[in-house]
Amino acid sequence: MRKINLTITGCMGRMGQQLIKSANKDKAVKISSLTENYLVNKKFIGVKPQKNSEIAFKNANVIVDFTVPKCTLEVLKIASKLKKRVVIGTTGFTKKEEDLIKKYSKKIPILKAGNMSVGINLLMYITEIASKSLGKKYLSKVFEIHHRHKKDHPSGTALMLGKGIALGRGKDLYKIIGKKYLNKKSFPYGKNINFNSIRKGEVVGEHEVKFSSGKEIITLNHEAFDRALYSEGALEAAKWLITKKPGLYSMRNLLNFK
Repeated sequence: MRKINLTITGCMGRMGQQLIKSANKDKAVKISSLTENYLVNKKFIGVKPQKNSEIAFKNANVIVDFTVPKCTLEVLKIASKLKKRVVIGTTGFTKKEEDLIKKYSKKIPILKAGNMSVGINLLMYITEIASKSLGKKYLSKVFEIHHRHKKDHPSGTALMLGKGIALGRGKDLYKIIGKKYLNKKSFPYGKNINFNSIRKGEVVGEHEVKFSSGKEIITLNHEAFDRALYSEGALEAAKWLITKKPGLYSMRNLLNFK
């Protein structure tokens, strides 16, 4: 079987390093290039990092990007020109940036997910079902904990779960996002979806969705212990995306959740 050539962007980051480890163990993929936004004078698996460019992406079948929004958009601009597939694990995009990603997806296949874990994507699906079933009588909120190095809040995963709530209500997430709290011991429910983010230690990721009627509380949660969950999920996404036509896909498509 022919291996899939991968480019991993942001290779010196936490997820970049984890992707290199996972790709090195996966017999179906081969790292063709690595990129970083600064000069790196060392090699990983015999590959020296470059800056994002047409030359760096030339031999890739799929580009896997876990960086920051500005870098992701730079990657998409080049990938679109070269007709390369892109897996996006970057989070923290604005509505305008999300719209730009949709525009690029008309030219190339893109799989974008705030979290590549099977468990989290199943949780989002269950959240949508619960939201739809419980209806307007139940208020909801989302709580998450991540390591102290994570800059964006709420996390991309928390927003995915918020989207699950919104889809269940038949609403646009951006129209029903409530207050965004950081490092609060407790936070209220609201008519819109409130979020609370805790940043501490080296926590890989904990997420919780709560629904309350005032008479009962329903809690859905997920806890991640190993960052390999995300890198292995991203590699599965890359393998799946290789046969797809231009479009914007999610892990939900890969997992075939209806």
